[in-house]
Amino acid sequence: MNRIPAPALLLALAGLIPFLWAALLALGLTSAADWNLPAVFAGDGRLLMVRYGGIILPFMAGTLWAFATRAEGLPAFAAYVASVLPALWWFFMPGTSAETALINLAIGFAALLLIEIAFDRWQLTPSWWLALRIQLTVVVLICIAIGIWA
Repeated sequence: MNRIPAPALLLALAGLIPFLWAALLALGLTSAADWNLPAVFAGDGRLLMVRYGGIILPFMAGTLWAFATRAEGLPAFAAYVASVLPALWWFFMPGTSAETALINLAIGFAALLLIEIAFDRWQLTPSWWLALRIQLTVVVLICIAIGIWA
């Protein structure tokens, strides 16, 4: 089965909304006041992106931990170690400004995708996982790039 399950796809796309909103804020193309949104959606898009990305990167590391439980022996050790690297990266490299935090998030999400490719090759992920994650990661990295250069 290579088709992405509808619930996974819909929730994954919904998870992109804060990144996309933050990119629009960073570009100055919208504001929370324009849409009568809660205060959490107001302010500096770059900081919103750092806050949300700083939650999602470790969350995705947690999904890798779950996939690592499917491995055995030495491959399991490698999978468990790889699964915690994105969260540790964010803990040790949060950045000293919005720009450096976004750069470190971009590195973290790119590395996460490389780890997911390894997990796919080790046959630890569902058959549809990598197709979904590549698309999501591309959008996330574009949003982060907007935040860095806006």
